[in-house]
Amino acid sequence: MNFPAELKYTKDHEWVKLDGNVATIGITEFAQGELGDIVYVDINSVGKEVSKEEVFGTIEAVKTVSDLFMPVTGTVTEINKALDSAPETVNTDPYGQGWMVKITVTNPADVEGLLSADDYKALVGA
Repeated sequence: MNFPAELKYTKDHEWVKLDGNVATIGITEFAQGELGDIVYVDINSVGKEVSKEEVFGTIEAVKTVSDLFMPVTGTVTEINKALDSAPETVNTDPYGQGWMVKITVTNPADVEGLLSADDYKALVGA
């Protein structure tokens, strides 16, 4: 299983890639594996301020629907529209083309509470 060291992680299985005050967010390889075949991603929060740990959308797999939790407080600036027609991209490329949202981080202190790759590996027992 892949846990890119340059990313930060949450206990809810989201990943965060920071570029200045812009964060790209998705779900981890572990999470997509647990969900199984992803058939739908529902996110409609562009332009909205979303607080840390607030639900910003849902992801639907063949066997379940799961909430997506915002790892840091910020304003959603972009949603990966490619997932509308190809949600399975989250299964095949969770850290690349399977990203879900981009946000402008409004509380940089939130980043300090995120997990490193090693901490996340320990959390999921990898």
